[in-house]
Amino acid sequence: MPVKIKVLIVDDSALVRKLLSEMLSRDPEIEVVGVAADPYAARERIKQLNPDVITLDVEMPRMDGITFLDNLMRLRPMPVVMVSSLTQRGADVTLRALELGAVDFVAKPKVDVSGTLADYADELIAKVKMAARARVYPTASAPPVQATGAMRAIPQAGPRRSVDAVLPPAAPRRVLRTTDRIVAVGASTGGTEAIRELLGALPPDAPAIGISQHIPAAFSKPFAERVNRSS
Repeated sequence: MPVKIKVLIVDDSALVRKLLSEMLSRDPEIEVVGVAADPYAARERIKQLNPDVITLDVEMPRMDGITFLDNLMRLRPMPVVMVSSLTQRGADVTLRALELGAVDFVAKPKVDVSGTLADYADELIAKVKMAARARVYPTASAPPVQATGAMRAIPQAGPRRSVDAVLPPAAPRRVLRTTDRIVAVGASTGGTEAIRELLGALPPDAPAIGISQHIPAAFSKPFAERVNRSS
């Protein structure tokens, strides 16, 4: 008998916890081993149940989902599927979650639209199964910031320099080559970080790139802005 995927649901809404549990339990390959209403309860459930995948809400009491995800991916990395609202703010937060190491995300289930719940359940199950196959690695913590104090000695100012010494000389302008070749890249909703890292690593004279990114409409602008800032 195949081993089932053990899932822990973390959400402060009892209704959402019930909905997600019922949807995931319909699949014979998935077992919902527990639920938690906040990150502190989730921490205990993780130690007790050792789930394979977590579905994680963003806005919760006591600690938000992003802070919990950051701690989790540094200290005990595991596959996480975020459950987020499809709003401008939700898009920014979800993209941050993917940057921190979440595998993918789904929208909050719309409990007042029963006709769409079947499709939503299919999407949720597919993404949980995909997350269970993902290889997740610890994220590096930010380097500690050196504290400053009033008693620290202030270095004396050196001799005044000309602006040419302060500012480095301007680099010569590079004439970019034109080419009739293009690079085509495709990614699913969980591939936003891969796209961002790929674009940031390309040289300035790379050929034109066409990107097909499967992403909700509300996420398109925040994602483009995030890529522009980092590449």
